[in-house]
Amino acid sequence: MKRILSNNTILSATLLCLISATIFADTKIAILDFELKDLTLIPGISAEIKRTASIKPLLENELSKAGYRIIYIDAESQKRAEAGVGYLFDHHEAAATLAKRFDADYVLVGRLHKPSFLFAYMMGHLIRVRDSRLIGNYVCEAKGPNKKLTVKTVESLTVKIDRMLDKRYFPP
Repeated sequence: MKRILSNNTILSATLLCLISATIFADTKIAILDFELKDLTLIPGISAEIKRTASIKPLLENELSKAGYRIIYIDAESQKRAEAGVGYLFDHHEAAATLAKRFDADYVLVGRLHKPSFLFAYMMGHLIRVRDSRLIGNYVCEAKGPNKKLTVKTVESLTVKIDRMLDKRYFPP
């Protein structure tokens, strides 16, 4: 039995999609530069510094593809708000205060924690800016330092962030 959709049904569905897209587009998230916490015997090698620096743009790209509005916070503003290594990661109110100046709804403070040469943990604290509340504490394991694994780990982190927010990210 075939069912034919009326023009009103099609119009209603179209309007619902447009309204949903408008609502979702208003979710503004700032992503701070990830810090490297390298506990290995040879900390801070250039490959790990580069990998850590690549996380923020990869994450911004994935969240942007899902329709989130990315709020840019310059490195100088982040540096001024950072009272020491790990300060913004551990002090949600300070991260929220920084993000509020840039009109973000949420801020993600991240760390690449590397206890071994074999694996690292991509960690993120998602903070709701309006009340400085930690709403997401994420840990994703990255086995090995290659680019493909970093991208996959960023995708895993994006899924976790999206589940807490709007549930619209579907990685390839």
